[in-house]
Amino acid sequence: MSTMSAALSRAVAPAIDGLAPRDVYHTLLAHGPEADELAGRFLCRQLAQLPPRRTELPRAPRRLYRWSVRNWRRTARAYRRYLAERQLGAPRRLFGSRAHALYFLRGVAPTKLVDGAWLYGCLHCRADERFRGLIRTYLEELGEGEPALNHVLLYQRLLRQLGCAPERPLSQAHYLPGAIQLAFARQPRRFLPELLGYNLGYEQLPLHVPITAYELRELGLDARYFILHLTVDNSASGHGRKAVEAVRALLPDSAEARARLEAGFRLNELGASTHSVVAEFDLQAELLAALRDKAVFGVGLHSDHCRIAGLSVNQWLARPERLADFLQALQQEGWVRRGRDPAHSRFWRLIEGERAAMQGVFTPWERALIHDWIADGHESARWAAPAGDSAPSRRGQADAAPAASAEDMASLVALMRPGRHHSPEGLAATAAFAREFGT
Repeated sequence: MSTMSAALSRAVAPAIDGLAPRDVYHTLLAHGPEADELAGRFLCRQLAQLPPRRTELPRAPRRLYRWSVRNWRRTARAYRRYLAERQLGAPRRLFGSRAHALYFLRGVAPTKLVDGAWLYGCLHCRADERFRGLIRTYLEELGEGEPALNHVLLYQRLLRQLGCAPERPLSQAHYLPGAIQLAFARQPRRFLPELLGYNLGYEQLPLHVPITAYELRELGLDARYFILHLTVDNSASGHGRKAVEAVRALLPDSAEARARLEAGFRLNELGASTHSVVAEFDLQAELLAALRDKAVFGVGLHSDHCRIAGLSVNQWLARPERLADFLQALQQEGWVRRGRDPAHSRFWRLIEGERAAMQGVFTPWERALIHDWIADGHESARWAAPAGDSAPSRRGQADAAPAASAEDMASLVALMRPGRHHSPEGLAATAAFAREFGT
């Protein structure tokens, strides 16, 4: 939790001068006329807050490729150790339960839903051959117009499939990484050394990505989004390699430029991360929050025939401050048998099953919270991995892609911005741009 506390303190600070990350995130995503100026001020503020510290980056750019390959191999070795530990009976490292995994997917959604955004501004530099690798990376983040490979669309579909999209605003820290990415999208030239450093750090494969993919599959959840990043971010020929080549091609040869590169690299440390989001999960608190939201709609719709600890369900739901007592009463009255397979609990049978009286009342996210609260660590059976859970394959370009020419490239670029590129028009524009731009 200490990591999360540090991240929160950094995230809340910009609110002092009107640069709260959540507001910046939504303003930049809306593409308003003030976006360029806001992006510049926001990046300056985040960079100014970085405490002085050296990074792991080698001082000479020519050594970056070797450094990147070492990182990749280190991650691969650590992942092999993780697999060996799991085969010997070690528990999951990230997710204690299915609800925990869904909480993580919700918590990182603001970042995943702008995946690749920091490179959007490079499209305006397409005449400069040195930007080719960065532009290719952005096109691949967008799936080159193929819906099955567009990262944002993949994540949107994952949230929709699992019913776990955030329904209320998350903390400022959860929006900070995405706000930084959207700010870079508006200021590629002004903050070029920082953008190169940020891209270099983001495209190195961290250990939590393969572990996330493995544990999501183990819990029966679609891991395609994360599996895709195992392939495209590789240091041999993927985004990791392109990030190194971009630094070597575009970074000015000066001490100031190298310092700015390192500062951009360190921007990856700010805000909510995989580990902080995983660490902050509190099953009981999330269940109570979900029940409070649901109680607003359930009051008055239950029969008064059934009483639990002397109160009707309607009376319990009318007092959201006592929902924790309601959960305790469900256990005392035998409706819930915690620490056992939820199928043995009468309350769960009201929710799940062909003849469940409350079938459809709770979303998949809410059902996962209730299931895992009842199970309380009991795993009667492993969740089955969904069919077709593998790296997406190309199924042809988007339909109705417009023909591109030198004159209308700017129009295509406008449709490829964050928040728009995953729409049907954006996918078609991406496909047309990719054909014009070439390999």
